[in-house]
Amino acid sequence: MATMNPVKHDGRQGNMGDRHNANDPGMSTADKAKDLAADIADRAKDAAKDAAHSARDMAKDAANAAERRTDSALHSVGEGMESLADKIRDKGPHEGVLGTASDRLAKGLESGGHYLQEEGIAGIADDLTDVIRRNPIPALLVGIGLGFLLARATRS
Repeated sequence: MATMNPVKHDGRQGNMGDRHNANDPGMSTADKAKDLAADIADRAKDAAKDAAHSARDMAKDAANAAERRTDSALHSVGEGMESLADKIRDKGPHEGVLGTASDRLAKGLESGGHYLQEEGIAGIADDLTDVIRRNPIPALLVGIGLGFLLARATRS
């Protein structure tokens, strides 16, 4: 007489890798818990992705608003510099060494004011990047010097 080994049945139907409905009466409690945990993990991942996208969008909006305000402020400063250049031309000496110095100062103010109005913060950043690429050692030394001065100024 042949003996039959009992076959263990864990209540799963179909392929072992398939996800099951947690309401399936044939599923074990452990399988239901696994499915529920996987579902919660998927929802948490989705919520984290949504939060990350929302935070990224908010950061972009804040950066754009800050850039617009900075450009507006730079434009105002540029207009002020051009206005000051006009006043220097009108009220400064026109002849001699002082006349030459006041004319150069007015031209420099006017040029700087025009640059600030036209380029804005993005143009200034691009120009600064180009200067640093062309002169990396002096830029590094300036950075170290500024860091040293900031450290000294903030040290108690």
